[in-house]
Amino acid sequence: MSRRAPSDNREVDPRVVDWMRRAAAVAADSWPHPNPRVGALVIDPAGCEVAAAAHAGPGHPHAEVVALRVAGDAAPGSTVVTTLEPCTHHGLTPPCVDALIAANVAKVIVGAIDPDERVAGSGVEALEAAGIEVEAGVLVDEIVALDPGYHHHRRTGRPRFRLKLAATLDGQIAASDGTSQWITSPPARDDAHRLRARADAVMVGAGTLRRDDPLLDVRLDTHVGPQPRPIIIAGSEDLPAERRVYARNPIVYSPTHESVPPALESVVAGGAAGVDLGLVAKDLAERGLIEVLVDGGPRLATSFLAAGLADELTFYFAAKLAGGAGVPMFAANFATLSDAVALRITHVSALGPDVRIDARPVGEVS
Repeated sequence: MSRRAPSDNREVDPRVVDWMRRAAAVAADSWPHPNPRVGALVIDPAGCEVAAAAHAGPGHPHAEVVALRVAGDAAPGSTVVTTLEPCTHHGLTPPCVDALIAANVAKVIVGAIDPDERVAGSGVEALEAAGIEVEAGVLVDEIVALDPGYHHHRRTGRPRFRLKLAATLDGQIAASDGTSQWITSPPARDDAHRLRARADAVMVGAGTLRRDDPLLDVRLDTHVGPQPRPIIIAGSEDLPAERRVYARNPIVYSPTHESVPPALESVVAGGAAGVDLGLVAKDLAERGLIEVLVDGGPRLATSFLAAGLADELTFYFAAKLAGGAGVPMFAANFATLSDAVALRITHVSALGPDVRIDARPVGEVS
């Protein structure tokens, strides 16, 4: 077997790279969480694609199985390209490895090894034991980036949280009177909706709920997937009796049920000290909501940083200067330089007149 680590610079067959990127593209617009986003191809001995499939979600056949069914009589002797290691365990569907062996394929090319402890290399080992050639570790970084929420969840047991903040170039998310629409330009706001479209849930705090009356939905003409589940982090004060998002079945996490309108689903997660974000993370993971966009205000963003739960941060900086103190991005007091959170900037791009910066706390992998 040939295995590559993400840092391995050995020559890769250009066809293999193209096939893996094609498999990733097939999976890109699938929404299978809490199952992984997986794409698979069947390639005949002449190097031609004869089938392609993505995993649709729990209870549906996995991508490899669907691709083999589409390939039919072309499956024996073929090469199967899959973005994620084929599974070996029985869940709602039988193991993919069994289907690959039964189809008598000649080779399997794997993108990333599955971090799920029920697989974690056993799929590759089972294929090799059956006499099938395996090439694993192709474009690992790109494949993990295809579904970072899944990989993070299987490594840590909790959702992956992305904090999103939009501000003037000097760091103000609103003016002193609370006005904030619109700090950023339409291209930046459309990009933020694309972030929502990739999330299982969008979270705000009670302050944002009261001030902005947000819908927390995806408003893109091109969006065809499910809408993210709204999440509200409440305090001890009563929530408003009516808000637009209530029609979208939000989950409310609060220190007590009494502060939440009775028609809403509420979960007590904390007590006198407020909501415990660790308990929130645990409950969201149990619900299968493993990619969460935190789209609230400065208090919620500060709480996630303080709890060590901010896995990625996306900043939209508008081509505007506040020129004074309004509402800053974070609510904590910056007492001394050593309090600063060290970040690793991973991406910078222009969006119309504005700039998007993606960053991760130093030490965070995905």
